[in-house]
Amino acid sequence: MQIRTIIVEDESAARDVLRNYLAKYCPLVQLIGEAQNIKEAVPMIEQLRPQLVFLDVEMPFGNAFDVLEACKDLYFETIFVTAFSEYALRALNQSAAYYLLKPISIEELVLAVNKVHEYIESKAFFDKNKIIVENFKEQKPQKQQLILPTLEGFEVVRIENIIRLKGNGNFTDVHLADGSKKMVCRFLKHFTDLLPAPFLRVHKTHIINLDFVKTYHKGSGGYVTLTDGAEVEISAGYKDQFLGHFK
Repeated sequence: MQIRTIIVEDESAARDVLRNYLAKYCPLVQLIGEAQNIKEAVPMIEQLRPQLVFLDVEMPFGNAFDVLEACKDLYFETIFVTAFSEYALRALNQSAAYYLLKPISIEELVLAVNKVHEYIESKAFFDKNKIIVENFKEQKPQKQQLILPTLEGFEVVRIENIIRLKGNGNFTDVHLADGSKKMVCRFLKHFTDLLPAPFLRVHKTHIINLDFVKTYHKGSGGYVTLTDGAEVEISAGYKDQFLGHFK
């Protein structure tokens, strides 16, 4: 099965590169249209109903998130193409979105296309575009949503409801305020830069939400008791950074 695909990119040279890469390295892709701005993209997506859209984040007349919002009732997978933007990348990572940094790496392109193909083939449809738009529009990071890839599929949680994260080999256990635990298919390191304050790495196996700290107990590094009753050790190397948040 080929993936019906549209490219949305305002730079003609960038469109040429992506088109050529797809033709040469991604036989799973059937390119059915190209648009150079939002005004062209939205009606094209509505008319052709692609399965996949390569979407440049910054374009004339708006950005990629405006496209998704305009097409919110249409289902398609999205691979974002972007120059580095810390805020945009955080929103994309929290939403488990696929993205490529410019200049495009052929290896990363093939990997992203293959992941989309597996996702479509599994029929495990999940509208990540809605979450992406909501996260980008939400100015308070703790109010944003986080998509957690699990063994069964995906779980969507609000960041403010996460109490702590514990490394568990190749997985991470995410403990929530309602008492539930999600086993996520990511290393703990994945969340270190992804989660905003008040999240803090306090140990090689633990990231905690400082809003849920109940008590701190002194020691070499000490340990904290969280509101769910869990006791988490503070490594000596993280102690000063931890205490600095409470000064």
